[in-house]
Amino acid sequence: MAKEKFGVAVEEEIVREVDELVDECDDLGASRSEIVEAILTAFVQSETGHVERVREIIIRKRKGAL
Repeated sequence: MAKEKFGVAVEEEIVREVDELVDECDDLGASRSEIVEAILTAFVQSETGHVERVREIIIRKRKGAL
């Protein structure tokens, strides 16, 4: 499967959380990119209504409730 690179800007708190996951997966040699891809894969493959969940998160973040 082909991969496509794209840049994203995230809050520092999220960066810290991802870096913690990188540290916890040290035995795997996982990079930030692999961690973020794994998180996105888990989200997309879940049974959750993706559109509704993403919209909810965006709205809550914009209101400062997240």
